[in-house]
Amino acid sequence: MRTRTKLFIALVAVFAIVAAAAAAVFSRFKRPYLGAVENFGVPTPLVYAVMLAESGFDEHATSRAGAVGVMQLLPETAEFICRREHIAYDESRLYEGEYNATLGTLYLKYLGEKFPSCETALAAYNAGEGVVAGWLRDRNLSLDGRTLCSIPYGETRDFVKKVVKFRKIYEILY
Repeated sequence: MRTRTKLFIALVAVFAIVAAAAAAVFSRFKRPYLGAVENFGVPTPLVYAVMLAESGFDEHATSRAGAVGVMQLLPETAEFICRREHIAYDESRLYEGEYNATLGTLYLKYLGEKFPSCETALAAYNAGEGVVAGWLRDRNLSLDGRTLCSIPYGETRDFVKKVVKFRKIYEILY
């Protein structure tokens, strides 16, 4: 009887540890700003994956390069998207989650229209569309001029891998 009791207690303890670990992992996969991201034809799991990879959903995040907010937009990029989409641009609002998520989602939509491969569009989101356009002209990096077979920037390569992984998790969870 004592062996069974010990085994039962051990199993309960293992289950509790696994449940706590799973809760900690899944708590990272949030779904804020739902209204800002669902209305533009960009897959919602992709938008959330970008937010998680870029800022961990921190509205006050600022990069060394000057990108800000949950989707880490450069002010110039946000201004470009606002002009393109006829939205009032207000740099002081880039730290507001809804505003930043809306502009970031619209930027992802724009890049998705410009670059047919999701991974190429994500590379452009991270490295810049001009940089990626140059990569696409390089036969060592793109065989067809439309998709990248290699990403020369380690940071961009890691960003794309991370977003793809997070997107798969969001697709499973939601």
